[in-house]
Amino acid sequence: MMAVPILDGEKVAKTVTSLRRRISERFPDSGLLQVCEQMERISAKTQQTSAEISSPIWWIRGTGWALIGLVGLIGVVLPFVLASGFTTEELTLRSFMELGDPVMNEIVLLGALVFFLFSLETRVKRHRALKAIHQLRSIAHVIDMHQLTKDPERVVSATYKSTNLSPTPKLDQFQLRRYLDYCSEMLSLTGKMAALYVQNFDDGVALSAVNEVESLTTGLSRKVWQKIMILYNMSQRAEDLARKDDVEDNRDD
Repeated sequence: MMAVPILDGEKVAKTVTSLRRRISERFPDSGLLQVCEQMERISAKTQQTSAEISSPIWWIRGTGWALIGLVGLIGVVLPFVLASGFTTEELTLRSFMELGDPVMNEIVLLGALVFFLFSLETRVKRHRALKAIHQLRSIAHVIDMHQLTKDPERVVSATYKSTNLSPTPKLDQFQLRRYLDYCSEMLSLTGKMAALYVQNFDDGVALSAVNEVESLTTGLSRKVWQKIMILYNMSQRAEDLARKDDVEDNRDD
């Protein structure tokens, strides 16, 4: 049977580090680099956090099993302890059943406590996972904010007119393409980091939160790639027009 491939948290962290280094070489003073540095710090702890989420919480489980043993002990021993205070003539079937009522009440109460303890472990793990996933969701929105004003038209179009409040373009065509590509990579890695938290934790609520983050990063990455394609098409159109003008100039000569 073929083994199911799994995400390797260490390799994801190395990929984030490699991306941070690439961004630092090309955009050393950019806010995008600061966001990637934050991602790198999170990715370094992601594997440990994922292991903590998937590992048993032994003190909760131990307490739960101890209560189960106590329930069994009460159910077997207590009726006989109570019955020892009656004579054979007094201990009828009816009286024995009446003695069982308080026993059953204790068993039900302890059973509810056992259920609470075993569900507590899931809630604790879920809280840890949701807290980590929420952090990645915030990072995805910050990445989107950094690419928000990176408009290809401002760089390529000669007819674009800015206002006094318009952001000043600081990147040329090649730099803008690389900047947008880095944003897309960061969004993809954000989704992969979120998936690590539920890789070994089968919880519907946490899995739904990860799916939301992956849908968010996929949608934002699609917006980025639309800009990259627009930039590429506008660049190609500008090159075609320049080539056409050169041909016409050569004909005139």
